[in-house]
Amino acid sequence: MFIDKARIFIKSGNGGNGSVSFHREKYVASGGPDGGDGGRGGSVILEADPNLSTLLDFKYKRKYAAKNGGDGRGDNCKGEDAEDLVIKVPVGTIAYDKESGLVLADLSEKGQCAVIAKGGKGGFGNKRFATPTRQAPRFSKPGRRGVEREVILELKLIADVGLLGFPNVGKSTLLSASTKARPKIANYHFTTLTPNLGVVDLGDQRSFVMADIPGVIEGASEGVGLGHAFLRHVERTRLLLHVLDVSGIEGRDAVEDFHKINEELSKYSEKLIKREQIIVGNKIDLVYEKEALESFCAYFEQKGFQVFLISGVTGEGVKELLNYTYERLQAIPKEELYGEENFFKEPDIEEIPFEIVKEDGVFQVEGRNVEMLMLGVNPDDYESMQYFQRSLRKLGVIDKLKEMGVQEGDLVRLYNVEFEYME
Repeated sequence: MFIDKARIFIKSGNGGNGSVSFHREKYVASGGPDGGDGGRGGSVILEADPNLSTLLDFKYKRKYAAKNGGDGRGDNCKGEDAEDLVIKVPVGTIAYDKESGLVLADLSEKGQCAVIAKGGKGGFGNKRFATPTRQAPRFSKPGRRGVEREVILELKLIADVGLLGFPNVGKSTLLSASTKARPKIANYHFTTLTPNLGVVDLGDQRSFVMADIPGVIEGASEGVGLGHAFLRHVERTRLLLHVLDVSGIEGRDAVEDFHKINEELSKYSEKLIKREQIIVGNKIDLVYEKEALESFCAYFEQKGFQVFLISGVTGEGVKELLNYTYERLQAIPKEELYGEENFFKEPDIEEIPFEIVKEDGVFQVEGRNVEMLMLGVNPDDYESMQYFQRSLRKLGVIDKLKEMGVQEGDLVRLYNVEFEYME
């Protein structure tokens, strides 16, 4: 079964908590702080594996979670870092963040890896907060939580050349005649259900990868039939061979088919419609009127296309087509599917926005960064509260409260902790 799209849930590991500990030793009256830091949580990593050709595995397993980091301990013992979770996917897989729609990773090369959910950092132990004036800190920092997100995986085949055309125009026959690929070939009036790849070997170390991609039908750009599956795989190709049936035995008009398919391409992607196309008139072994072929060639040549007349069955014209295709590929540079603006950037914890809502005279402060700060506060420790106040200023919470008109004595609530605002 060929699966080229999947949705999974991933979670990176939480960082371990820092430790609050003081050195204890016989005959040492008051040892200093020796709480160790927490370990790093495991990250979730995608790796492109050339031995995989489909996303079928993700049909049966959809949840992936890395392990948490170990907590810090006394005697300056750091918590253990968790192992990263490596998920193998086929070469050509693109991962999207479901919520934002932005690209998390584009794995187009064998062995390429990408972190799609970074493990949480371990929290600092109390030794980290010791200063000449704060010699016995009784607080530490908790580890940062891991990242949870839904991820969309899409497989876009890696091929230099894509065969474009309606079903039953002879794309599979051409692929079979040009490569060692053996797609199922029959007189089907519906599209190939599975993409097929083949390596065209022209000798003298000249080769390229060609794909017989599921054929397009009208309405493909709106997702009719296998529309989006077809168009998605065309995106990576650098050159398109537009295969048209010039025999007319199916009652189709080759010129009309050409315009219909290009209309679907333009609706799906402006970038895709600009991809270079070579016109391939197939099934010339079934054409008995020379004038019809001359008219076909003249129409497309007048529009600036290079035209080849071939027979996928007899092999006539195929060698010339493939040699020209290779020459054109040498002049067409590889390009990235997505620009930098399309990629997801993980925000720093201090840059994550917080929210302040005033209800019944109480200023309620919420946000992941504020919550993380609260988890490391010891309300009964004066030095811990001083650190807490400085951190609130650094996050911009105090400035935002002033902007909202907070007055001395007003009640401020941060999750389960309430305090009166003081200048």
